[in-house]
Amino acid sequence: MNNIINGFSKLTKEKKIDWLIKNHFNSKNDVKKLLKSYWNSKKNVQKNHDEFAENTISNFYYPLGVAPNFLINNKIFTLPMVTEESSVVAAACKSAKFWFSRGGFKTKVLNTEKVGQIHFLFSGKSTKIKKFFHKNKSKLVNSIYELTKNMNKRGGGLKDLEILNKTNLIKNYYQLKGTFETDNAMGANFINSCLEKLAESFKILIKDDNELDSNEKNIEIIMSILSNYTPNCIVKAKVSCPINKLGPFKNMKEEEFAKKFLIAIKIAKTDEYRAVTHNKGIMNGIDAIAMATGNDFRAIEACVHAYACRSGKYSSLSNAFIKNKNFIFEIELPLSMGTVGGLTKLHPIVNWSLELLNFPDSKSLMEITAVAGLAQNFAAIKSLITSGIQKGHMKMHLLNILKQKGASENQKIKAINFFKKNIVSVSAVEDFLKNS
Repeated sequence: MNNIINGFSKLTKEKKIDWLIKNHFNSKNDVKKLLKSYWNSKKNVQKNHDEFAENTISNFYYPLGVAPNFLINNKIFTLPMVTEESSVVAAACKSAKFWFSRGGFKTKVLNTEKVGQIHFLFSGKSTKIKKFFHKNKSKLVNSIYELTKNMNKRGGGLKDLEILNKTNLIKNYYQLKGTFETDNAMGANFINSCLEKLAESFKILIKDDNELDSNEKNIEIIMSILSNYTPNCIVKAKVSCPINKLGPFKNMKEEEFAKKFLIAIKIAKTDEYRAVTHNKGIMNGIDAIAMATGNDFRAIEACVHAYACRSGKYSSLSNAFIKNKNFIFEIELPLSMGTVGGLTKLHPIVNWSLELLNFPDSKSLMEITAVAGLAQNFAAIKSLITSGIQKGHMKMHLLNILKQKGASENQKIKAINFFKKNIVSVSAVEDFLKNS
C-alpha cells in the first residue's frame, strides 16, 4: 500500500471492509465473515451503533455483568458492570455481600463543580488586562445567556468567571477560568459551547475598548476547552463496622486482619509502584460502571489519576483507619458523570443500565460508582492479605485458558472440578488437557 486513500469515510461499510482486506489481510473470506458475525441482526440497532463513531465496520463486544446485593445508603442496588477482566464482577459481588450484613455503604457528594478554560496570550501589562476583565465581566457572562438560560433554570450554568495570570509559566499566557454546574449532564458540549462564545465576546469587547492601545488589543486566543480535571467535583464512600465483626477468617483473627489491612493501605500511600496497582483495582469497578452507563471512562481515569498526584506524589485513593474500635474504610475522589445526553438515550443497553439503577441523577450515579471502586479495592486487599490474589483470580481465569486451548465442553467440566483443589496455570491446564 503506497498511496493515501481519499474519500474512505464516504465508502459503504462493505466497501470499507473490502479495502481493508485488499490492503491488510491475506485470509479474505475469514476476515469478512468475522466482522459480519458481530453485526447486529436488527438493522435499526446496527445503524444506531454505526453512528456512534466514524468509519465503523463492525461492533466490538464487551461482557455486561451484574453485581447484586449492594446496600447503599440503606437502598439495595444491582450494579451493571462492563468489563473483560476475570474476577472483577465476582469481587464486587463478594464485597457487596460482605458489607450488606455490616451496614452497607454510605456515600455523600461533596461538590459538583466543573471547570472550563480560555487560554490566550496578551502582551500588555497584567494590570490593564485585569482591569479590562473586571470592567467587562458582567457583559461576558450576559453574552452566553441564550446558551445557559435553560441550565440556569435547573440550578446549573456558569457559576463564576475569573482571569488568571500564568505569565510565570509561559510568556504572555493568561486564562479565563469558568466554573460550571451542569445538573445531570456530564456537560462537555455545554461547557465548550459557552467557552467558545465567551472567547468570541472577549475579543469583540477588547477591540472596542478605549483604554487599550492597538498592540494590547491584539490578544491571541489559543484554545477554549473544558478541563477533565475536576478536583471540586467530589464524592465520598465508606464502610465501617466493629473490628470484632470483620470475621470470621481462616487462620486469621479479626484484629490481625484489620492491622494488615491498614498496613496495606499505608504501603499504597507511600510506594508509587504499589499505589498504581492499588488504584488500578479501584478503577476496575469505576470504569465498569462508567462504561455500562455511557460515561467517558477515559476522562474519569485521567482526572482520578491526576487527583491521586495532588500532593506532589502519586498515592492511594482510598484510606483506612481504626476509630473507637471500629474499622473504617473510605474513598474520596473526583467523578464527573452524567445521566442525560450522550449515549444515555441512544444506546439501548446504556438506557437499560440506568433503568437497572432506577434512573439515578448525576449525584446518585457518582455515589454508586464510587461504591463500586471501594468494593473492588476492599475485595482486592482482602484477598492479598489472606489467601493471595491469584487463588481466586486464576480460578476465574480458568475458563479463558480452556477456551484458548480449544477444550471441549466435557473437558471444561472435568477441568473445573479438577482445579477446585489444584493450582491454576497455563502449563497445568495444558498438562490436564493432554491427559484427559
